[in-house]
Amino acid sequence: MRMTRAAVVAVLCLATAAIAQTADELVAKNLQARGGVDKIKAVNTVKMSGKAYVGISAGVAQTQKRANMIRQDFTIQGMTEIQAYDGSVGWQISPFEGRKDAQLLGEDDMRELVESADIDGPLVDYQAKGNKVEYLGHDEVDGDDAYKLKITLKNGDILYYYLDPDTYLEIKTEKQQFIRGNVKETQQLLGSYKQVEGVYYPYAIESGQKGSGRLARVTFDSIEVNKPVEDSYFKMPAAK
Repeated sequence: MRMTRAAVVAVLCLATAAIAQTADELVAKNLQARGGVDKIKAVNTVKMSGKAYVGISAGVAQTQKRANMIRQDFTIQGMTEIQAYDGSVGWQISPFEGRKDAQLLGEDDMRELVESADIDGPLVDYQAKGNKVEYLGHDEVDGDDAYKLKITLKNGDILYYYLDPDTYLEIKTEKQQFIRGNVKETQQLLGSYKQVEGVYYPYAIESGQKGSGRLARVTFDSIEVNKPVEDSYFKMPAAK
């Protein structure tokens, strides 16, 4: 039996529609597993603090506020490196490089901050944000089955989300950033999820360059939501 060209086209269209529907279903299940869209959008601020191990132990803190503000602090032996984005300007203080005053970040350098500043994550209202989501089928994470989503951000960067087939939470993410003709690939392993004000957050994260075999381990001791944080906390300070 030979299929006509019209029949082949019809089958391909149906298959494409089924894949798209599956992607949307997985997005919906992931967001519901995190706590539901309403509770996610009810989060105005997130404050995280804990420890990182990258050969030596360090204190880490991250604060986010709605309207795309983020600040990350990294402390070793009393010195704190800061990177922040206030919704329009990115800056850093790098005492380990002998720079005690705040310096502006270039567009490429603050790209990671800008993407991380989305307090809801790339899947909430992804179409309105200009993101595209595709379902790539099943994959494995450390020998365990996982659903794999491909998220193409509006700026062209690509995220891969690996979802636990039982909980639908992310257990691994990968990112491809295209900067000046080069590709930067990083990955994160996420676990120890706990609920905070109705929303689930990972309390353990391992991250680093993809394929390097060496990941930094971060464990959060505290995650708080909707605590008051002034906008000025994210603003670039004047030179001393």
